Amino acid sequence: MNAPTLPAEADRVRRAQRQAEVVQALARAVPAHALLWQPEDTVPYECDGLTAYRERPLAVALPETEAQVAAILKACHQLEVPVVARGAGTGLSGGAMPHAMGVVLSLAKFNRIVDIDVRSRTATVQAGVRNLAISEAAAPFGLYYAPDPSSQIACTIGGNVAENSGGVHCLKYGLTLHNVLQVRGFGIDGEPLTLGSRALDGAGLDLLPLIVGSEGMLAVTTEVVVKLVPKPQLARCIMASFDDVRKAGDAVAAVIAQGIIPAGLEMMDKPMTAAVEDFVHAGYDLTAEAILLCESDGTPEEVAEEIERMSAVLRNAGATAIAVSRDEAERLRFWSGRKNAFPASGRISPDYMCMDSTIPRKRLTDILLAIQAMEKTYNLRCANVFHAGDGNLHPLILFDANDPDQLKRCERFGADILETSVAMGGTVTGEHGVGVEKLNSMCVQFSGEENAQMFAIKRAFDAKGLLNPGKVIPTLQRCAEYGRMLVRGGRLAHPEIPRF
Repeated sequence: MNAPTLPAEADRVRRAQRQAEVVQALARAVPAHALLWQPEDTVPYECDGLTAYRERPLAVALPETEAQVAAILKACHQLEVPVVARGAGTGLSGGAMPHAMGVVLSLAKFNRIVDIDVRSRTATVQAGVRNLAISEAAAPFGLYYAPDPSSQIACTIGGNVAENSGGVHCLKYGLTLHNVLQVRGFGIDGEPLTLGSRALDGAGLDLLPLIVGSEGMLAVTTEVVVKLVPKPQLARCIMASFDDVRKAGDAVAAVIAQGIIPAGLEMMDKPMTAAVEDFVHAGYDLTAEAILLCESDGTPEEVAEEIERMSAVLRNAGATAIAVSRDEAERLRFWSGRKNAFPASGRISPDYMCMDSTIPRKRLTDILLAIQAMEKTYNLRCANVFHAGDGNLHPLILFDANDPDQLKRCERFGADILETSVAMGGTVTGEHGVGVEKLNSMCVQFSGEENAQMFAIKRAFDAKGLLNPGKVIPTLQRCAEYGRMLVRGGRLAHPEIPRF
């Protein structure tokens, strides 16, 4: 008599059978060189920028045409195979983490700038075009694309659309949503769809805001029409030092209260300043408890007036030192530290988890002080960098993922930051998305009825729930379990993110 098959072995056999079925179907949709399924080929796709959580997909498809995208989706829809769309993999919330029994649909080969229309100030680009490449292509015409995430040298416009990405200049120029006119792509059934319009308004329901920020749960984006803006005649940046984080936080609110909307208004605390200064040598004040970067752009006259007004506000708020960039090279050097905050953190810690929440500007100091207290609670370091002008936080929790206890403490630390932000009148995300990272904290911000409404929207686009399943919207059962844990262990309790 044969020995009974162990559950793990049975799962392995089922996975192998399913993989063979899926690969056979996809082989009819894309050329052989555009289909990966061997373990050594799929490992690079097992996570995005949130490297603490990994999963290998059944296969990875790299289509080269829209017809191939449609064919892939139709095959997966027919087989009821989950699909996770992927751009450059720079996301920080696990939004592009594969499904163990699904397919990764990479848009990496959709990297063509279709058109730069100078007269209408628009660019039509494929989803795999890098954010910075748009501005580089528009530069000869005196134009650029305003949203500028720190990862803009690598992140793609399709990923920016999925996450509604921001950047240091989005206080004045808006997020991705405010700079996208039209999105073209495909539903899970492989049928084409176009949302938005090249014109100022389009016919029918305005569904574009649903797609932007939907984290790949509603459709697969293949082409985007974005707005371009004229490059300012001049830009100058103020670097202001503060000997107290409360003064720095109050200074942010004071600048906005004066009716000034800087092109950028960023804040870094002392640990982050030390990390980036050692990395890029931007000339930061290492004795300051916090540094603000305040930028003005426009005509020379406008910039001179705004720099003078902001400097006065910052001095009155208690700035201990103020430096104003004298030329473009110095302005870029001031920003180089902020732009390199994440890689600089990677030099001082084996791993980091970058959180992303948003709070009212007036609570900036309160959340910073709360995070300092949490460092002692969880015995982990945290370096902070903020899109201070719009209250978007990016605390970077430093830890070692090879230590299971540190990973658990890091997860709890992150959840505490998110849920404290909600308690202060904010939200659990600003621009990095929910992915798998923030599912439990979504239960704290939204009621069961609100989550049910979000599920209803997803079903309208994806009735079978195949696009990026298990992400963004927590189930009622998950929220109930998380609620019981909070009751048993206090609000610091935070279960591990499950494998899919």
